[in-house]
Amino acid sequence: MLMPKKVKYRKQQRGTNKGLATRGCDVNFGEFGLKAMTRGLITSRQIEAARKAVSHKTKRGGKLWIRIFPDKAVSKKPNETRMGSGKAAPDHFAAVIKPGKILFEIAGVTEEIAIAALKRAADKLPLRTKFVKAQ
Repeated sequence: MLMPKKVKYRKQQRGTNKGLATRGCDVNFGEFGLKAMTRGLITSRQIEAARKAVSHKTKRGGKLWIRIFPDKAVSKKPNETRMGSGKAAPDHFAAVIKPGKILFEIAGVTEEIAIAALKRAADKLPLRTKFVKAQ
């Protein structure tokens, strides 16, 4: 599963997710890509599920690039815990996604297979996405 090897601080603040993606918004490595249309967080488990879906659909043909990395610690308190008593321990890691960000890129497969594989990957993600081609 994707996860940072080492982080400077164990707990992170939630922060805000405003604006559009200015970097990572073009298909640079592959021929086809999956672009985020809405903003949100994608957990490491969701990224892994999408990767497996693409790998299965392409029968491990072609090459896949994952352009996002879950480097934000998300804390969660246990169920039925009273308020207060400090911040909870990190529960999982997530990637912060802004609209326009390329999530996955694929090359070495036909366009039909790429569309089918990236659609299957998009079904595993909590955001609206769009299939794009390299310029």
